[in-house]
Amino acid sequence: MVQGNSDNMIFPPPDSADEDGVVAVSQDLNTVMLMEAYSRGIFPWPVEANYILWFSPDQRAILEIDDFVVTNKVSRELRKHNFSFSINRHFDEVIRNCAVAKRSDGGGTWITPNIIRAYQEFHRQGYAWSFETLNADGKLVGGLYGIKIGQYFAGESMFYHESGASKFALIETVNYLKNECGMSWIDGQVINPFLSRFGFKEIPRQEFLNIIIEPISTQ
Repeated sequence: MVQGNSDNMIFPPPDSADEDGVVAVSQDLNTVMLMEAYSRGIFPWPVEANYILWFSPDQRAILEIDDFVVTNKVSRELRKHNFSFSINRHFDEVIRNCAVAKRSDGGGTWITPNIIRAYQEFHRQGYAWSFETLNADGKLVGGLYGIKIGQYFAGESMFYHESGASKFALIETVNYLKNECGMSWIDGQVINPFLSRFGFKEIPRQEFLNIIIEPISTQ
């Protein structure tokens, strides 16, 4: 369990996670807990409405931005669209769309109403960001959200309503984080086939914990 109260959260060390990567369990979720967790390389993932599991998996998905891959096939697909990109203009819409997006494994959403409320407040505090794909009519058709603390960014979830919209959002997000923020890597948390196609890879937990210290300290 998480120790302390909402003003002074104390998580166990990330490398104390069990074989499933679980560090702690809580019933509460707020921005103090989120800041403490992300600053230590831990992230929340509810398994049911009343409980939050806090994870530090044995293998962590990261992208070294210089290894980012955009295939010719993806480039051709995106040339068919007249997408535009925006940042933090539609955060509430992005996270709510992510909450109802269908998952490839057929499972339900982990973005519960409690999660939405906490991340909306984290957004108001300047730490939860949304990256948005708009179509030619200016309608939100895709995007992603994540956590930015100093020079550290962790992607959380994405959605799309038009083909290519989530890919466009990811590409523009990576370009923004590299060119405007000077970042050299980003945290994808857990690997999946979509991320792998763009160059994300897994590294051991301890290697991840070693590299997270400096970017977090620049907040």
